[in-house]
Parts: sequence; C-alpha cells; structure tokens
Amino acid sequence: MRLRLRNIFLVYFVVSSVGLMYALLQIGQPCDCKGTNAHGRIQHSVVKGHRDLPEDDHLPVIYVVTPTYARPHQRAELTRLSQTLLLIPSLHWILVEDSAERSKSVADLLAQSGLHYTHLNVQTPPVMKLKDSDPNWLKPRGVEQRNEALRWLKLNKSPKDFGVVYFADDDNTYSVRIFQEMRYTQKVSVWPVGLVGGLRYEGPRVEKGHVIGFHTAWKPHRPFPIDMAGFAVSLSLLLSHPEARFDPNAERGFLESSLLGQLVSIGDLEPRAHNCTKVWVWHTRTEKPKLKQEEILEKQGRGSDLNIQV
Repeated sequence: MRLRLRNIFLVYFVVSSVGLMYALLQIGQPCDCKGTNAHGRIQHSVVKGHRDLPEDDHLPVIYVVTPTYARPHQRAELTRLSQTLLLIPSLHWILVEDSAERSKSVADLLAQSGLHYTHLNVQTPPVMKLKDSDPNWLKPRGVEQRNEALRWLKLNKSPKDFGVVYFADDDNTYSVRIFQEMRYTQKVSVWPVGLVGGLRYEGPRVEKGHVIGFHTAWKPHRPFPIDMAGFAVSLSLLLSHPEARFDPNAERGFLESSLLGQLVSIGDLEPRAHNCTKVWVWHTRTEKPKLKQEEILEKQGRGSDLNIQV
C-alpha cells in the first residue's frame, strides 16, 4: 500500500513539474488571435505581448492608427515609431497597410515589437493613388487605411469602452508627452504640430482655456485648419457616431475637417500641451533614399541580397 502511494505521488510530481515548465515557457509569448471582419478580411490582434512598462488596466487605452505603404524606408520609419510607442502604457497600435494583402516584413516587425497591435490592410483605389512624379500633396493619402481602422474599432469596441483614438503617421516624430496629454480626452483634444504648413508650427489659439481660432497660413477658412497629428478623438464619441469617417473626396486640406465636422464644433475642442503653447509632435519626413548604385548593381546581377530586410 505504501509503495502504491509513493508511485502515485511520483507520477503526480512529474506531471505537475512538466506542466509548470510549459507554463513558464509560455510567459511573454504573444497570442495571435484571428477573426474576420464584415469585409471578409482576417483581423490579427496581439492580445498580450512583452512590454518593458507594466500595464495599468485602469488607464484609458490609446488606439494609435497608422496607415503605411511599401517603400525602401518603410521598415526604418515603423521601427522608429514602434520604439516610441513601446514607452507608452495601455496602448494598442492599429497598423493598416495600403496593399492587397499584409506583408511578411510588416507582420514580422509587429510580432517583434512587443506592442499590443492589430494588423490590417486595404488597398487605395488606383484612381486615388499618387504617381511617382506627383507631389505628395496632390491627393490625400491614407484615407482608406484610416477608415479601415475606424471600421475595425466599430466592429470590435463599444461606446462604453474607455479610450482615445489618435491618427499617427509613420513619418512624424513624437514625444511621449503628447500621448500623456491625450489620455483623458473627453471629446476631441488638440495641440500644436511643429514644422507644418510652411510655418514653424500650426495650432489652435487659446484664450481662457478655450480654442478661439487657429494659427495657420494655408487655407485658414477650413472648418478645422489642423494637421492630422494635432488632435485625438474620444473612443466613445467616435463610436457614438457610427457613420463618422474621413471623406476620400474631400477638397485638399479638408480631410481632417471631414471627420471632425461630424463629431464636434470648435467650442468643444479641448486644448492640451499647456494651452497649446508646447510642441510635442513634429511633421517630419525621412529623406527619400537614393538607390542609383543599387539599380546599377542589379543590372549587373550583383544586387543586394533581398533576403536581408532593410
């Protein structure tokens, strides 16, 4: 009898040890959860991933929406942005590729980022695409991708969820302070953006804690003459207006107004960044790399190894 009990205990000990070892090995591994949206696209979202900062379940979640497209310096810019976002607790990155399918390069970057994320894709209609010879201001970019992110939020979140939505392009530069400022947005919070519109900065003019106008030189008659990086929207406000979206046919410079005009009036805007006197986001752009030597080597059959991601 004593021998039988000893054997049972030994088996129990071995099974428990194996189970504990497996659980320890799974700690920090991301969970790639898949679902399908109303458009038949598979949605990817990492529910849990390793982060250097502890998560605070009581903080409103910041949903950062970033449209992106394939180009030589795409990975560099996404890496830079992801490193900034990694410093922000309670953040969910919604990255939307302008493509017919999600790329392995971007998927790998997201998987290694340590961020909570959703990876989407939708292609810009050919008639709306810029040609290589076109100036970047000729047509609005990222419209379909931002609207795809809005569709995902409306399908997966509720107006009761506490959070804020920020449209962060991958070629801008962000201070962590700007994310701290937007965290408790009630409707739409606003702040200045540096190096935009041909000025040192553009932004709201504030008196006694209220927005009374805008410091801008280009098309000041716009309903909301503000850069995409200069505002954040309450998730509950956005979801309580299910038809709210960016207008792909909006006049040049009116893209931001096409969304904000469906949500608020100027009197509802909440000035942040010390009453809009501090600049914590900049409209920078990476210089387009010159790859003439690469083209010469390719013609000689000696091009760079395409298996090395750049």
